[in-house]
Amino acid sequence: MAAPDFIKPFSPEETRRILRHLQQPAVFMDMTCGWPVLSWTAEHLSESLGDKLVRFRLGRKDETKTPLFETQCSYVEAKLEHFLNWTQGQTRTDVGPFCGYPLSEYWAYADYKYIAMLFEDQPSKFEDVKWSEFGFEGRDGRESTLWIGTEGANTPCHLDSYGCNLVLQVQGRKRWHLFPPEDTPHLYPTRIPYEESSIFSQVDVLHPDLRRFHAFQGARPHVVTLQPGQVLYVPRHWWHYVESVDPVTVSVNSWIELDVDHVSRVSEAVTKTVVCALKSAPSDDNTDDWLNPTEEGVGSHTENMQYVNLALKASAQTQRSIHHRKHTQDHRDTVKRDSRGHIRTHCVKAGEPEPYRVPFGPHLVPVHCQTENPAGAKDVDMKPSRKTELTSADVKSQNSSGDYEASTDTTITTNDLLDCLLHPDVIALVTQLLLERHTGSQRTDSPT
Repeated sequence: MAAPDFIKPFSPEETRRILRHLQQPAVFMDMTCGWPVLSWTAEHLSESLGDKLVRFRLGRKDETKTPLFETQCSYVEAKLEHFLNWTQGQTRTDVGPFCGYPLSEYWAYADYKYIAMLFEDQPSKFEDVKWSEFGFEGRDGRESTLWIGTEGANTPCHLDSYGCNLVLQVQGRKRWHLFPPEDTPHLYPTRIPYEESSIFSQVDVLHPDLRRFHAFQGARPHVVTLQPGQVLYVPRHWWHYVESVDPVTVSVNSWIELDVDHVSRVSEAVTKTVVCALKSAPSDDNTDDWLNPTEEGVGSHTENMQYVNLALKASAQTQRSIHHRKHTQDHRDTVKRDSRGHIRTHCVKAGEPEPYRVPFGPHLVPVHCQTENPAGAKDVDMKPSRKTELTSADVKSQNSSGDYEASTDTTITTNDLLDCLLHPDVIALVTQLLLERHTGSQRTDSPT
């Protein structure tokens, strides 16, 4: 008699509901048993992809106290067989283009590899990824990316402008350092390098330069080491730095937009227009490689302004729809009466669910702030942070106001200007003003 199927701790409907209420990162346990994608080790993928070339990003293992952005990395096109031989210390003839990069000095990462493109000639592979069991009907490998790296491979600390992330660890372990949206002032956001879907931090969160970024001491890291078979949920706008901690790691990621946020679309359209306008202008200090390799190219100003107007139109339509529904519901609430004909002042709205409590437990483990981890909470292989304190020399270099002394002859660059113009608080205000202008509404208070 065949063994009964393993019963998942949450049904697709329950999981979808959990995701809509989760306000912090959490790890789903025992949800991927039976998924064929769990066999996608680097060795298996090498056999499946054969001679297909994959682009790898390579970075030096030096500790520089500055993030290594993708624009500063080296790149090679290689077969996965070359990659595996390189990680095993094979001879130069077996490692292809990796021969110029000693394993002792470099890490390698094949990241953001769209499964739909990698396996376009093997579409049955898409079905190995079953995000439908998380409540997203029909979602599989077509909407997922593959990440293959060596120990030390990492992505700079950043937040995603849109949506949330579900990450399945397949092989090896990855350590995630996550920071809540409220920590944005402590992470010194920048839009250079520019990528539409990402805002980067100027801080190397593992080895921060506290002389330059002293506010980082106020950041609240949530750290978890993800094990094979586990799925990490990263909520919208949570900062994250990811590092591979085993010789070879493989993970599958799916970016999901639970609710389309048209206001964020406007913000990104404004950001792109400003960045492209200033960085495309010839000048002595516009010599850096500012466009992230994940971006296809630089749009013209006309194209970018069209994007702004389309985003404004969509956002305004959404706001009108929400306002109409709220007005209609409020009107219905005011006329509800009890059995005696008296108006109900405190009634449950029709169809409104009862207050929901996320079912944390052995199958859903929250990723706690390291300084707030409650006694008895299940440890998902959490590691202590590499906390860095100011030295006495650092303290002496501060002025009386607590800020670091700056040289009086500092020259403001285009990138400095962009860091100020594109600060999230500034962009939020500009977005609000544009929406008001687009809809013809007036502010009742003066922006400050």
